[in-house]
Amino acid sequence: MRTRVLSALAVLASASIAWAAEPVKLNDLIREALARNPEILAAQKRYEAARQRPSQESSLPDPMLSLGYASNGGPLPGQGLGTQPTSNIGFVVSQEIPYPGKRKLRGDIAAKEADAEFQEYLAIQLSVRSRVTQALHRLHHAYAALAILAEGKDLLFQVIRVSEARYAAGKAAQQDILKAQTQLSILESRIAEKEQDRDTTEAELNALLNRKPGTPLGVPDDSELVPLRLSVEELLAKAGGISPDLRRAQEMIQRNELAVNLARKDFHSDYTISAGYFYMGGMPPMYEFKVDIPIRLHIGQKQGPALDEQVHRLNESRRNFEATEQNLQFRVREAYLAAQTAYRLIKLYADTILPQSSLTIEASLPSYETGGTDFLSVLTNVMTKVDSQERYHEQRMMYELARARLEELTGVPLENEGVAGK
Repeated sequence: MRTRVLSALAVLASASIAWAAEPVKLNDLIREALARNPEILAAQKRYEAARQRPSQESSLPDPMLSLGYASNGGPLPGQGLGTQPTSNIGFVVSQEIPYPGKRKLRGDIAAKEADAEFQEYLAIQLSVRSRVTQALHRLHHAYAALAILAEGKDLLFQVIRVSEARYAAGKAAQQDILKAQTQLSILESRIAEKEQDRDTTEAELNALLNRKPGTPLGVPDDSELVPLRLSVEELLAKAGGISPDLRRAQEMIQRNELAVNLARKDFHSDYTISAGYFYMGGMPPMYEFKVDIPIRLHIGQKQGPALDEQVHRLNESRRNFEATEQNLQFRVREAYLAAQTAYRLIKLYADTILPQSSLTIEASLPSYETGGTDFLSVLTNVMTKVDSQERYHEQRMMYELARARLEELTGVPLENEGVAGK
């Protein structure tokens, strides 16, 4: 029994120390994650790399300089110069010129790809923000549950003391004490589970913040609950214009439309302009100018299938947009319904179940001391209060998790008054 008392005191002491620590603020963690999270930094570098491609794609190919000689009577340079009309030393400069419009289309395609990378960068930012927010609320719930379970152990110790006194007086059975001790052991196992949840969530937050493993974290503070002020239809309407997933899908449609136009222009040949000067020795110098134009003899095997390919890719991107939109609609409505349900349950627990369970405990324990209530009713009332408090905080957590998912899915910043630590 002494060991159990010391164990309960240790849990209460650790919980009180934790709650007395400086509360961690969500906004501070989000700022740190945005600055240090490796996923965000990698996405930023991908976007910055993609921004360098439009100018490359829209520029002319490098010109070509050809140096050479033609000799008569021997292989060495200059042999036959001035005496043979085909002997010369000279150079040719050539420039490949794409068909008009191709360069701009290639640059525009690369720009759209960069825009799509930017939307991906924004989506990863939202994802990391959401994961940090959800992890912090799970951490808050773990600490709250530990405090509730510690309080429940204290109540069970009171029940055990009363049971022992009644047993000593011959007014209670020994099994009453054993039942209470069994429930005490069950609470200890639940405390161990919550401690594991707390440690796991702290490790997750350290990873998201790119901190060293084991870096200590503060305890999230409690805050006022704020309902959702936007309807699901309003959220979806706003998401249509700012959701990174939708905007990325739109950018890919525009990119593939440009690719189709480029494939059509590829039916027209590029051409190469060349100009040269040749030294002829004592003879007059020779000059050269020519235009090389490829002849499209294999349109049915090359350019035609290439155009069909891009048309199929365009249709694919349009279907991807539809799929993304449908998936967004479902996931937003799912998260919104989860938030609404959790909010109703929070109100039910706060307004009805928790006050009733507290009053029941206050009435049943003194009644049990005087023999007015049986032991099983008291034990049930204690566990009902513990379970109700834990479920209340669990619904608080579920509500905040659903809000975080809504912000991630839609890109719409929701009111922050109800988020712990803000």
